[in-house]
Amino acid sequence: MSMITDNEIEGLKAFQARPIIEELRKGSVPADQVPFFTVGRENWIKFIADDLENYIAQGGAKVRFIRGDYGDGKTHFMSIIHHLARRQGFAVSFVVLTREVPIHKFEAVYQNIVRQLRGNFPGLGVRNLLKQWLDDLAKAETSFTVEQIAELAENLRNIPGMNINFANALIALIKNRFVPLAEDESQDERTDARELLLHWFEAGKATKKELKPFTIFEIVNKTNSKLMLNSLNSFLRHLDHKGLILLLDELETVIGQSASIRNAAYENVRLLIDNSEQAEYFHIFFAIIPDVLLSEKGFKSYDALWSRVRAIGEQDDQILNYRGVLVDLHQTPLKQAEFVNLGQHLRQIHQIAYRWDATASVSDQILLELCENQQKMGLLNEVRLFVKQVIRLLDLAEQGETPVENLDLAEHIIASQQEMEQEKVEKLEPSWDN
Repeated sequence: MSMITDNEIEGLKAFQARPIIEELRKGSVPADQVPFFTVGRENWIKFIADDLENYIAQGGAKVRFIRGDYGDGKTHFMSIIHHLARRQGFAVSFVVLTREVPIHKFEAVYQNIVRQLRGNFPGLGVRNLLKQWLDDLAKAETSFTVEQIAELAENLRNIPGMNINFANALIALIKNRFVPLAEDESQDERTDARELLLHWFEAGKATKKELKPFTIFEIVNKTNSKLMLNSLNSFLRHLDHKGLILLLDELETVIGQSASIRNAAYENVRLLIDNSEQAEYFHIFFAIIPDVLLSEKGFKSYDALWSRVRAIGEQDDQILNYRGVLVDLHQTPLKQAEFVNLGQHLRQIHQIAYRWDATASVSDQILLELCENQQKMGLLNEVRLFVKQVIRLLDLAEQGETPVENLDLAEHIIASQQEMEQEKVEKLEPSWDN
């Protein structure tokens, strides 16, 4: 299934195409350009799109796990979901779990959820959401009476699912923006107060003394996270979003950590699953490798989590349920024709980026041979490997040092695979055990 046409790719300028190729060369797909590279896996996409529109947007909530080996295209598939959800009117947050954003530190994860938020507002993050909201209020009324502010405050507090602290912080922002300065108040003090409020929305540290003037009595923490996520979602729906979609990538990095770190991480996964079971208009996707379900250091090592997900861990690998909790990409690899189609898109963008005739040097037949070589080596399902191969081949052909027909494609695939193995080692290295 392709979400883009050749004509749309042809509309790219060289300065737009080159950063795309640079990202692909590093092994990642730019989120905003994901439709250019979406081929295959029609059923998964079709059923997830249907769930978003006819279940989540109607008040449902769900958790799914996207399972695949390294290189199967998990991150790309999550980017497809990101694109689908935005197109359907949801707010989306895509968080990559790294040493800087470790799943065992919930506050750090929450901070990134709100900082990576995208929706029907310009830019990225909850700050831009709030700025757009205040700007829209200003368009309706350049100044507000005490009575109007009281009415706005009452409306915010009465939004279903709204936590009182979250509502009071919103009300404080309204007063900060629209109430004239008091006689003993400076503009700098007003600016500092606004910054403190925005910092609070981002789950930043603040003292009770600093927050008390705004009648905010809690900072965001693991204990109240469910209330805060629900309140954020309620506010998003108040601003005409259909709900909140949360994408958490690279959960597998936790396997290489110590037992205490893993237990803290798995407890936070359990917490997020529990949140979704009691939520509305909410969908979480976790990307995992098979070891997360199979390894003794995976989910089964933490009983409180394993009791929630045991059914998918013990699921028959031969059964594909497209409406189920497990999205198994390894079981549904791309077909040869779909790989070639993907290669054609890569070739076209490379051609635009470097202003050369890529088709003359890298034909469809060569793209097919790349697929066949991967298949012979039992690696056909590795989408990332294919992308790396195609980009590397296009780079060599464009430079003109070695004619493509003289290249040993078996050596070429091994070189691309070595790059991927190095990336895999770097990702799974246990270097954030603190």
